[in-house]
Amino acid sequence: MHSSRWLILAAVMMAFTPVVVDTTILHIAIPSLAVALGASGNEVLWIIDVYPLVMAGLLVPMGTLADRIGYRQILLIGLGIFGAASIAAAFSTSALMLIVMRAVLGIGSAMIMPCVLALVRQAFEDDAERATALGIWSVVGMAGAAIGPLIGGVLLEHFWWGSVFLVNVPIMMLVIPAVWKLVPSQPGNSEATWKPGQALLLVAGLILTVYGIKSGFKAGLDLQSVVILTSGVALLVWFSRIQISSENPMLDLSLLAKPAIGTGLIMAFVASGSLAGFELVLAQELQYVLDKTPLEAGVFMLPIVVAAAIGGPAGGRLANRYGLRAVASLSMAAAALALFAISMSDLAEDVYAVAVILAILGFALGVGLLASSIAIMGSAPAEKAGAAGALESSGYELGGGLGITIFGVLVNSIYRSSFSHPADVDGVSNSISEAMTAARDIGGSAGLEIAVAAKVAFGAAHSSVLMLVAAMIAVLSVLIFVALRNAPISNSGAH
Repeated sequence: MHSSRWLILAAVMMAFTPVVVDTTILHIAIPSLAVALGASGNEVLWIIDVYPLVMAGLLVPMGTLADRIGYRQILLIGLGIFGAASIAAAFSTSALMLIVMRAVLGIGSAMIMPCVLALVRQAFEDDAERATALGIWSVVGMAGAAIGPLIGGVLLEHFWWGSVFLVNVPIMMLVIPAVWKLVPSQPGNSEATWKPGQALLLVAGLILTVYGIKSGFKAGLDLQSVVILTSGVALLVWFSRIQISSENPMLDLSLLAKPAIGTGLIMAFVASGSLAGFELVLAQELQYVLDKTPLEAGVFMLPIVVAAAIGGPAGGRLANRYGLRAVASLSMAAAALALFAISMSDLAEDVYAVAVILAILGFALGVGLLASSIAIMGSAPAEKAGAAGALESSGYELGGGLGITIFGVLVNSIYRSSFSHPADVDGVSNSISEAMTAARDIGGSAGLEIAVAAKVAFGAAHSSVLMLVAAMIAVLSVLIFVALRNAPISNSGAH
């Protein structure tokens, strides 16, 4: 057992924190950076979701690369990439440059994440101590995502939008020497297989599919968007066939043959996607429509992220007591009801009622994420626990990225059909970010009219999308109840 194991834990938790904070901190900054960079609606969505999409595609291969080379080495490289990309992102001069830097941040995160867990498990040989260390890891993960919007709000109250990236730099300056000094260097396993080609196939398939969906919603299903979407889906099908036929696949898709694992993965997609997509759209409405400052928006959103952090640990106890089937289906039903209630609420007038509903939504989705983990890990054979964990982690990240895409394209599509303004100004009917940029540039009464029209259209789009997503999650809750009919009433394997 490592004598400095608790110091190693402190070092890797410092490395882990900015990665999880980065998943939510940008939601608050989007209105500021969209106006500053003149980003279109589609560019805004890419800025947000290229990070989790790239990270999802690379998590597993970076984990196997770390097995091959050594965890300390890959962690240090990942931290260096993350720090350098943070500086470049902070000083981006265009939306395209920021999208590229966010993708590089995703590469760095994909190198950091598997090493953090591996080093914790390696440092703690005692089962009880390891459980405590993993519990701290879980709390840091939940808390980091929870305080992301608030940190973003505080920074934007005093600095420009690039500060949400630049805040990572002093952390990297502390954590890189700490990891170098505290984490022992151990040789990797030279026999571990690494399949970068399959990883690139997955990332390319995901990005082309998402790009095809976005361009199709924006310009209609023209030949270009159909070709791009078809190419992306074809790459994903090719990737799936390779995984199914391989004796040692990157992602063991054969696990999906078990109904509980397939159901759990769908829940992970929906819960993480709903949380990420809803937070992004809510942050835009609070700042664009209600004219809240970034800090006010961050405080307004705290109930959902704090309740989600509480819902995770509580979900394990609830599943143990009432059974996975009841907890999983009821958590999704509660999330659907909360989304419907928010769609019918006045965010400006019903502040306290909305705060309670947001807390219910966050708690329900937090419980749902934990229930999905129980369904996946509790149903996987012991010898395939690692493969199931990789599938689960990829599901969370993909869910977050695709949730942002789905929420974003639906909101932008309904916004365009709802926008009504006589002025013939390029872009104002494409997205609220473009409308607000145009309103600022035009100024005067004409600019004010564009801003008012954009706010009305976005408010209508937000409500319509929440109703639609609420209906989809309600149907999912029924399907989960049916799919998990053979799940045990009590699940002692909950964690």
